[in-house]
Amino acid sequence: MKTKFVRLSVLSLIWGLLLLTRAGAVYAAPPPNDDFPNATVISSLPFTINQDTSEATFAPDDPFDCTNNGSVWFAFTPATNMNLVATTSGSGFDTVLSAYTGSQGALSIVPGACNNDFNDFTSRITFAARAGTTYYFLVGFCCGYYYDGGGPLQFSVNEILPPTNDNFSAATSIPGIPFDSNVDTSGASQEAGEPTSSCSFGTLDASVWFSFTPSTNRSLTAYHSSFIFPTTLAVYTGTSLSNLREVGCNNYGFPVSFASAAGQTYYFQLGGILFTRGVSTFQLTQTPPITAQFYFNPNQPSQFDTVEFEDWSYDPVYAERTQVWNFGDGSPTATGYRTTHRFPADGDYNVSLTVTTSDGRTASTTKTVQVRTYDIGITRINVPTSARVGQTRQISVGIRNTANPVMVDVFLYKSNPLIPWNPWEQVGQLRQEVPVRPGNRTTDFNFSYTFTAADGAIGKVNFRGVAYLVGARDALPTDNEFISLATKVNP
Repeated sequence: MKTKFVRLSVLSLIWGLLLLTRAGAVYAAPPPNDDFPNATVISSLPFTINQDTSEATFAPDDPFDCTNNGSVWFAFTPATNMNLVATTSGSGFDTVLSAYTGSQGALSIVPGACNNDFNDFTSRITFAARAGTTYYFLVGFCCGYYYDGGGPLQFSVNEILPPTNDNFSAATSIPGIPFDSNVDTSGASQEAGEPTSSCSFGTLDASVWFSFTPSTNRSLTAYHSSFIFPTTLAVYTGTSLSNLREVGCNNYGFPVSFASAAGQTYYFQLGGILFTRGVSTFQLTQTPPITAQFYFNPNQPSQFDTVEFEDWSYDPVYAERTQVWNFGDGSPTATGYRTTHRFPADGDYNVSLTVTTSDGRTASTTKTVQVRTYDIGITRINVPTSARVGQTRQISVGIRNTANPVMVDVFLYKSNPLIPWNPWEQVGQLRQEVPVRPGNRTTDFNFSYTFTAADGAIGKVNFRGVAYLVGARDALPTDNEFISLATKVNP
């Protein structure tokens, strides 16, 4: 008993020490800048700090515009207008970083200043800061549930110098095409009087400029993209910010194509949508050609069909385009992405499509549409009025054809009322060419049929003929089936 008591006492002591250790970790003091009023003041740039945020907490009045669980605060008031970059690169946990202006409980997030994973699990934000305004940086732990804290944090803030082509007057002159450039808009600004392009949703606050003067008339395409943020690109003509005219605009990496005139200078404004900044690419090249092609249905039309035509042209830059259709039968041309046409008679018609893009490129293609009208019909089935069981008689199916010679399959069925789910039983099939015959003259398909005991038991039988064209399409197929009068069958 004594040994057991001592053993339990030792275990209890160890367990108690573990609980005290765990409790000490949970309730350790949070970082000094854990709460907004105690934000670490950044007095000068560049600024870098390393600190442990493991015990950081999330206060009820902390903003939730940008997700975080457990956070620390920093504050900076620039003396002059500048572009700032803040980063958590080098930190040892998944960070989320945002910036705000205002006061405790009434903070407003700086447009575009919210980032989770910029590079791996660290964060980076850039924005234009105004002199005399205090900016508050909130650094938190990302994406946990009911969890406070973070880990080893490395936080840096620095000023970004503007790129050389930040202003319109300093636009990078493009010496020739093709042209390719990587540019960082992190330190770019929006100068007074700078236009906001029609495709930037009014959120462009930083841009860079390029210019090009072509020596010949040609279609040009400007490309733009970024792996990190959505870009916007606008093309202008003019001589100063006050008289620029937008020629074209696109966003989210879609190209801008336009018809350029020799000797005219074009200006390209590249920036980020939704106040975003960073490294993006800009390219200018001659626009690749468009390839004209179209589809039509049905592909074996008759003179009774209304044929549908659809533009299937391929344009690498997806420019807007117009279409002109010529049907090759003397009828007026048509326009539009889709159109329909009915040809007046059988024949071969050279149908052409000409497409013209908004930037002046054009292409044409021609296809031969073979119009062939095939129309057969079963006009009669000759059957005996009566027959005996075991007797073989001729069943004749008459096919009328007044259009074009064609090969025809005729299937012959007899009625079989004893099997409700299959009331027609096939008893023959013949294939032969059906020539064109004037008037009501027919081509006969002659079948031999031996009447059965089952036919005699029922006492009568009907025959049904069904005709199918071989390798062609019947323009009016509703008369391709015929049911005969009943033949009386005697035992």
